[in-house]
Amino acid sequence: MLEPRIQQHFFESADLSYQAAEAMARPIADAAQAIVDCVTAGGRIWVHGRGVAQAPAQLLGAALSGRFERERPGLAAMVLAVDPLLLSEARASDEDAPAVTQLRVLGQAGDVLVAFAMRPDDALLASVVGAAHEREMSALVIAGREPGANGTRPAGHAITAETDIWITVPHERAARICELQLLTLHALCDAVDLQLLGDADL
Repeated sequence: MLEPRIQQHFFESADLSYQAAEAMARPIADAAQAIVDCVTAGGRIWVHGRGVAQAPAQLLGAALSGRFERERPGLAAMVLAVDPLLLSEARASDEDAPAVTQLRVLGQAGDVLVAFAMRPDDALLASVVGAAHEREMSALVIAGREPGANGTRPAGHAITAETDIWITVPHERAARICELQLLTLHALCDAVDLQLLGDADL
């Protein structure tokens, strides 16, 4: 029957959220503080994700530049590589190039990159983070873990700056990673609003 299998998705998602809450709370709080520090200093937030990971990137960009759950002035946040001309050019060459080029041309020291990825060893993730470092930007990465890995940051990864923050979704299945990335961005946006606007009953 289909019902038990469908229910299993809900059970697995709920269990993962419960188990990950304690481990992910601190890096999410640190990421929120980094975003607040950036925008209050006049910097910009650059958001990136491709494929399945582009969905949370678009949502985060909209929530920061528009609103999450509370009214506030929009924050300087832009989603990378969504210009149709850039995407068309990417198909003719290297699909990694648009986001990397945008960061190298438009990124400024003190800006922050928020990158979503399914896997921490994604080649595009390394390229985008590397471009952010070239521009003296910090990187906040929200990605799944490597198969069989237990740590929070892959050894030898491109993320090396002291100000970078790695938020690891403790799962390898794409569906569960997507679900927890969405929950992470909601918690992140709420924490940003809390810092900027103070506490409020919703």
